[in-house]
Order: sequence, then C-alpha cells, then structure tokens
Amino acid sequence: MKNNCIKYIGSFLLVALMCQSCSESFLDVEPINQINSENFFNSETDYQQALVGAYDMLQSSYINVLMGEMASDNTLCGGENANDVPGFQEVDDMRHGVVNDQIRNLWNWMYAGINRCNYIFEFQDKTAFDGKDQILAQASFLRAYYYFELVKWFGDVPMPVDVRVSFGTVQDYNRTSKSDVYAQIEKDLTYAVGILPELQDEQGRVTKGAAQALLGKAYIFQEKYADAAIVLDQLIASGNYTLFSDFDKLFTLQNENASESVFEVQYSNIQGAGFGCLQCSEGNVAVGFSGIRGYNGPTYDSGFSFNVPVQDLVDAYTSNDVRKGATIMDIEAYKTEQAAIGVQVDYSTGYEHTGFFNHKYIPRKGESFQDPNITNASNYRAIRYSDVLLLAAEAHNKIGNDDLARTYTNQVKTRAGIDETTLGGASLGAEILRERRLELAGEGHRFFDLVRTGQAADAIPNFQSGKHELFPIPLIEIELAGNIWTQNPGY
Repeated sequence: MKNNCIKYIGSFLLVALMCQSCSESFLDVEPINQINSENFFNSETDYQQALVGAYDMLQSSYINVLMGEMASDNTLCGGENANDVPGFQEVDDMRHGVVNDQIRNLWNWMYAGINRCNYIFEFQDKTAFDGKDQILAQASFLRAYYYFELVKWFGDVPMPVDVRVSFGTVQDYNRTSKSDVYAQIEKDLTYAVGILPELQDEQGRVTKGAAQALLGKAYIFQEKYADAAIVLDQLIASGNYTLFSDFDKLFTLQNENASESVFEVQYSNIQGAGFGCLQCSEGNVAVGFSGIRGYNGPTYDSGFSFNVPVQDLVDAYTSNDVRKGATIMDIEAYKTEQAAIGVQVDYSTGYEHTGFFNHKYIPRKGESFQDPNITNASNYRAIRYSDVLLLAAEAHNKIGNDDLARTYTNQVKTRAGIDETTLGGASLGAEILRERRLELAGEGHRFFDLVRTGQAADAIPNFQSGKHELFPIPLIEIELAGNIWTQNPGY
C-alpha cells in the first residue's frame, strides 16, 4: 500500500522483512527492521503493521490488469518491439508456456500476499485487544482476493491456510481443487461481510461492501447465480454506492475513491522503485506501461506504449457513448485537436501501434515522481459499482428475473448516454456481456468474462479450447515443490 510493507523475497510464499515506504493515509506506521513470532504480534500496532504488509502486495496486481487485457480481444501487447517484455508478448499471442517470467511474477506476488495474510492468522490468538476482529476481517478479504486471482489464472492451486509456507514446506501442499479454493474464498468473505463496517474512516481499507462484491463475483464465476443475486442485491440496497455522474472524469486523480469505488487499490507517487523490483514500487506500474511512447505535449506524460487498444474495441462503441473517449485515447485525433489551437504534439510509434491508448490508465502530468513510468499515483479501481450492477444483472438474467436484470443494466447504459435495453432472455444476457466489455475495458476483466462464458475461442486469436482457459503453473515452481504438482492441460 502507501506505507510500510512486508516486501516479498524469494519464490512462492516466503515472507521476510518489513521495510519503510511512504503514505498519506491509514498506512502511516513506523518501520520495523525484522519480525518473528517472538518479538512481534505483541500489540495492536504489530497486528496493524502486519496487515499493512498484507495490503501492500495489492500494488503488485498491476501485472494482473495488464496481462488480463493483453490476453483478451481488447488490446495488443505493443511495447518497443517484438522482444520487449517477452512474457507479455507471449500471453498476448497465446503462445505462452511453462517458462514465462511474467506469469511467474503473478503467481509469486499473489502467494506473497497470501502468506502475509496467513502470518496474521497463524498468530491471531497471541495477543488480545479490542478491535482485533476488524484486522482479521480485513486479512480475510485480502486472502480471498489473492486466492480469487490465482484460481482465475491457474485453476487448482496449492492452498495453505492460517500458516506460512517457506521453501522447506512447499512440498507439503499439493494443488487443491478449484471448488475447494472457492469454498475457502466464500468462507473468508462471508466472515468479512459479518465483521467489516459499511464505511471506513480511512481510505483504502476494505469494507463490508467490498467483501459482498467479491463474494458475488466468486459466486458468478462458479455459476451460483442465485447466491450471487442475493449478496449483490444486498450490496446495492445498502445505498452506499452510486454511479459517478461524469464518466469522463472518473479515472482522474481527483476522483479516486469516489462514490463508485467499492474497492480500490491505493497507489502513491512518493516513492519510486526500479526495473529490478517493479513490485516494490508504490506507484501504479501499469499506467506508465500503457502510456504514449515518446510523447511530448500537454496533459499527458510519455510511456512505454504497451497494452494498446484495437480497432475492434473502438468500433464497439457508438458515437454517442460517453465511455468511448474516456476509455480510448486516439492520439492522432488529439494531435489534430491540439494543432487547431496552436499546440504541438509529438510522439513515436511502438510495436503493434494502433493509434489508440488506454485513457483510463494513462500517464498524466503531475501524477508521478522520479520515473513517471513506475511511480504513477493513479489508483486501480478494482471493483466499481458499475461492475456490481452488471454482475447482479447477469445473475438475475440467469435465474429468469429479467425485469431486475434490465433495471441494473439500464442504470449503466443511462450513465453512458446510450439507449436503454428492452431485451430479455439470452439476448439480454449477450447485451450484459457487451456492456461489461464497454464499461470495463482497460480494467483487466475481459479475458475472464470471455473464458467463464465460453466465448474466448471465438473472440481471441490463437486461443485453444481446453488449454488457454488456464495459464501454466510456472515450471520452476513445480520443480521447487519437488515435482508433486501436475501441470495444467496442454502445457
């Protein structure tokens, strides 16, 4: 997060030291040089600092967002050339295999987050104090979030619970079935829903609504539509969230943690990192990677031209859809617009240049420090209220309640400035999925929506059914576990 964090060291699940970083919110705590079970978890402050460490790995989830888009039909990898970040290029082309540094990073960083949560639960009974249940509830949500990411990407995964895993104990954990992983996710989130407050005083801490939203999403991914409808309806009925009125400004720095934010990953532009430890950055690395290459002009900063939207996505928007300009940055149109008022804009073209960039997460002037490409302050809107509405619409459509499904869908469409839908049945279901693409483009959800609805093979070039629904377990992780884990099909 934006302050002290237990930094990830090594492979799979090893937690080591806590280090100092920076903050301007609830993560303002004093640094700790070293922790263990004997000199830690002796006070509420210790538990809070351990919780900060569990939050901190959320910042590394920038890689989930980037690859989730690249793997879909929304974007191409881009970059400088065909050899720029080979792991990304392979995922984009659906030619990734068991040796892929970026897939391994995702695996390791999500497990680092889980291990930090498990560290708290391992010593949850060591020291008593008022309010400890709030810490445990937040840790439960975070563990569920990290496991949800893993089960989406890899299916069956090793599932340590309430205990840390080190190099010497990795082989004690075989892959757990996806259904059992989801059961643990549901357990953690149900607990969190019952404990967390509806609103938090400090921005960045998870709420009851965030737990309800993630639980509803986990139900949707398991096709438990009736269960999803119940929990998502409860969240909607709480009245704690509303659609932000101006979609064009929703993703600006000024409107972070706005009324639409159900769960938001907090980033800072204060402390930088380096390319040798991108997960150490307090900034949103995905923003710089998605920026305009060689840019010189007003409003924006230069970036690395990865994750470039394709024409098919641009064409999916109608001309009157307000989300189009907020989602897609057309560099030539912008250059022409600026030239008309006497302002010069220059840029260079990268690999797979389409002329389009992710306008939601693009480097803007004044939002970064040191290297603007890896210390951008723009938060990731991990779960937005519009996502909740469309998930609830999908759930109700699946159980035959199209009236409510249309109501939820049309709230999103009305905010976008487009005509409401009157469809029902399967046609409405297809409309909801289209709305999810248009509403959530650039946010890392599209690939998984296509996979879970069985449409990936038709939409994604080179996608092989029976293989690419999941990503491979990194080969080195299998070897480090003593080759007890089977590989995913096709790899």
